[in-house]
Parts: sequence; C-alpha cells; structure tokens
Amino acid sequence: MKQYLKNIVEINDNRKSRVFAYFIQALIFLSIISFSYETVPDLEPGTRKILKIIEVFCVVVFTIEYVLRIYVSDKKIKFIFSFFGIIDFLAILPFYLALGVDLRSLRALRFLRLFRILKLMRYNKAIKRFTIAIATAKEEIILFLIVTLILVYFSSVGIYYFEHDAQPEHFASIFDSLWWAIVTLTTVGYGDVYPVTVGGKVFTFFILMIGLGIVAIPTGIISSALTTSVDKKE
Repeated sequence: MKQYLKNIVEINDNRKSRVFAYFIQALIFLSIISFSYETVPDLEPGTRKILKIIEVFCVVVFTIEYVLRIYVSDKKIKFIFSFFGIIDFLAILPFYLALGVDLRSLRALRFLRLFRILKLMRYNKAIKRFTIAIATAKEEIILFLIVTLILVYFSSVGIYYFEHDAQPEHFASIFDSLWWAIVTLTTVGYGDVYPVTVGGKVFTFFILMIGLGIVAIPTGIISSALTTSVDKKE
C-alpha cells in the first residue's frame, strides 16, 4: 500500500502520478485566485461563503497530501524539515491557527497562505534547475551578500558625513541613512531622500556606479551555475 501511494504522490512517470500532480496544481491556482478575490471590497455574503468552502476544500486536500508525503517518505524527519516539507506545512498552517477566529482580522496569517504558490516549484522542471543552480552557487551568493552588506554600511556612513549638516531631518544618523543607501545601491532611486551638497552628489555618483555592478553580479553567478547544471545533465 505504501509503495502504491508513493507512486501516486511522488512525481513519477505514470498516469496516476501525473493526474495527481495536475489536480494539486489546479487546486493551488484555485486557492490563489480565491485568496485574491477575498480582498475585493463589499463582497456578497453568498460569495464569501463560496470562497470559504473553496478554502476548506483546498486545505483538506493539501492536508491529506502533506500527511501522505510524510507517510510515504523513507526519511520522514528529513522531509518535514526540507524546503518542500516546510512549504507544504505553511500552506495549511494559517487555516488551523485561525479556527474559530475571523481570518480577515489576522493579516499575518492570511499572508502565510501565499506560500501555497511555492508548492508549484515541486512540479516545474525549470524551477528545479534554478534551485539546483542556487544550491551550486550558494558560497558565491553568500559572499556577494556579505560584500553587499558591507557596501550598504559604507554608503550609509559616507552619505551621513556628507549630508548630515545640510539635511539633519533625513540623515539624522547612520541608521537613518540606511534607507538612502539601499535605494541608491539597488538603483531604484525613489527620490524621497537625495543629496544636496557637492560632496554628497559626487559620493552618490560612485555609489550608483557600484550599484549597477551589484545588480548585475547575482545574475552572472546564477546564469553560470545554470549553464553548468545543464551541461552536466547533457
């Protein structure tokens, strides 16, 4: 029985497994649409009731799926704490935490339902290759993040000393300058906080040049890892 269920629940090259996978994916999309539709103001009570029924049905199926995956797993603890195991758990957690409580008043719990969309990663081969690529390049990505944090701090300190006297309301401290540093290094540039001194403008120019490189570096790292993983597969 366990092997029979395993052939259905896990992604295998057989008809029952494919039907089960398509069914779960359809429910994920239905759940996401229902979740989004709930935010429409002034919904009719009948509509809200239908949305509630859809939510209950999806959660019941997702719960059964989660329990079955644990049951058929050879290493149950490892699956529970794996990426997909945690995602499956978070997909159903808000419903059970909110039993007897109006879910609309618990925005944080409602937001957790968004994790259901990550369940689709299990059924997409391209996303799987992307995940493998990230795992392959994790050391380079960690190094990049550390360097980025250092640059953010350096930028915050620099702009603070250039702009503090001219704009004490925006650059009251290095911590207040962090927002400007993040927005500038990511080249977003909202324009809500900007330098007015000559030194600050020159400093911003160099930070913007560094920011262009920061945006491009992770793309190169992941692209290289993806190319490597595809070559190995071939």
